Amino acid sequence: MAAIQIQELVKEYRVSVRSKGIAGAVKSLLIPEFKHVRAVDGISFAIEKGETVGFIGPNGAGKSTTVKMLTGILSPTSGSIEVCGMNPEKERKRIAARMGVVFGQKTQLWWDLPVLDTYELLKHIYKIPKPVYMRNLDMFSELLGLQDFIKTPVRQLSLGQKMRADIAAALLHDPEIIFFDEPTIGLDVVAKEKIREFLRYVNREKQTTMLFTTHDMDDIEQTCKRLIIIDHGSKIYDGSMDAIKAAYGKERILAVEFAEKVEPLSYPGVETVDRQGSKLWLKFRKDEIQVSQLINRLSQSYSIVDLTVQEPDIEALIREIYLGGIRIEPSLSGVG
Repeated sequence: MAAIQIQELVKEYRVSVRSKGIAGAVKSLLIPEFKHVRAVDGISFAIEKGETVGFIGPNGAGKSTTVKMLTGILSPTSGSIEVCGMNPEKERKRIAARMGVVFGQKTQLWWDLPVLDTYELLKHIYKIPKPVYMRNLDMFSELLGLQDFIKTPVRQLSLGQKMRADIAAALLHDPEIIFFDEPTIGLDVVAKEKIREFLRYVNREKQTTMLFTTHDMDDIEQTCKRLIIIDHGSKIYDGSMDAIKAAYGKERILAVEFAEKVEPLSYPGVETVDRQGSKLWLKFRKDEIQVSQLINRLSQSYSIVDLTVQEPDIEALIREIYLGGIRIEPSLSGVG
């Protein structure tokens, strides 16, 4: 059974329509007019137990509305939702005990209490058996370095420390599913990698299903094997990161270090985009020339010290999709 299953999910809002000016305001007060806006428009997908999925889209795409319906905060207008085999709207309390939520800009920690006191409170709220609580607390303390600040009031913690403490709090009760909303926002590179490494470990060891909504594509690329993109309430892509790169990331960069300084090169389908000393960065389209062909051509004419193929920048690729520069083909979108 899938951890999450939604079919033809729709959420409509009734929004008042107001005319301009004083007369329009009076008219709206006496004879109100309304229109219906679809925030989510017929989305369907299933997420299996243990999957790590990036759920992304531009602002206003319907991500937050969908997650709120998955957690039972909002009721759908139509369609069906099952989370852990239950209906979130009707069995919200039961589902809450089997899921966790992490919001990068909000905290579930008690502001004036030490972190450990929050954990003790959560132990009683979720009725976590003592052996499970102690095992998870010891594991999370070691992997996230909580021992350095676990007895410190939350208000005195740095942003990185709060995020680590919040993630541990969301996982203390061994949830089957956890939702992450911008889990590394505002953190430095070292703190981000520590959290990502921890989440990969938890997913691997506990088979926890994870759904990420974030604008940080590094979070998605380094933790998720699957990507779902929505826009204007509709699903436009559902598949692997590799598949979307292969289909739309046509351009590659070959960084080549030569034994001696060389002039910028220009072959058919190849362009020199940068040069530093004896190193060149060559941009090429994989549908015009294969990397093996390019390397072979270079090695016949020059002495090569080192070379690296740089894959497409996933963040730039997704940005172009948001802006409409790339149209997702139906065969790759997961939509019939």
